[in-house]
Amino acid sequence: MTALPETTEKKLGLVIDLDTCVGCHACVVNCKEWNTSNYGEPLSDMDAYGAEPEGTFLNRVHSYEVTPASGCAQTVHFPKSCLHCEDAPCVTVCPTGASYKRVEDGIVLVNENDCMGCGLCAWACPYGARELDSLAGIMKKCTLCVDRIYNENLPEEDREPACVRTCPAGARHFGDLGDPDSDVSQLVAERGGMDLMPEMGTKPVNKYLPPREKDTLLADMALAPTSEEPKGFLKWLDKALEAL
Repeated sequence: MTALPETTEKKLGLVIDLDTCVGCHACVVNCKEWNTSNYGEPLSDMDAYGAEPEGTFLNRVHSYEVTPASGCAQTVHFPKSCLHCEDAPCVTVCPTGASYKRVEDGIVLVNENDCMGCGLCAWACPYGARELDSLAGIMKKCTLCVDRIYNENLPEEDREPACVRTCPAGARHFGDLGDPDSDVSQLVAERGGMDLMPEMGTKPVNKYLPPREKDTLLADMALAPTSEEPKGFLKWLDKALEAL
């Protein structure tokens, strides 16, 4: 079995804004494409257009209708993948040592050459973030696109996880959550970022920003008039209409 490092040099992870996510699944699709084409064994799809399709995904989006204690009911889209926990039970339970947590950045990975597909890590993970790839016979999980974020052959703006890069709503953020001055840490502090199921004691690195009440959000979005009288084309149109 693999021992967890006492500390890590960084805590790379994701901050996901549940207030901004629109449930478009762009992150799911781009994650699937990148991880099928690059790191490790391709993510399988079996009978994709048949009666009983089966496939492996490292990121999924769940949607819920929520009625808060105050404010309007709303739909919340909830993306979920590996949270790269500080106290990761999937690592310590692995009988072959295939699951491990990196000292340099805190990313939890699977050495696919050592994985025998026993599924113990999936049983140990309280978040359901691991999937058995039936075709390859090995466990799969989010890698934070480790083959992408350090790839100097990519433009600097592309050196972030595929799900973050592709999110059209800007709901996903990537950075070092071990650095209190990083952009992601500041965002968590400002918006009251939360752990998923903190009672499990896994200390997930990834954080979620809670959705705001819908009526409050609409009030915040109300736009004040930018000008008391129209200018340019609108000013000409007003005068033309007054002359009729």
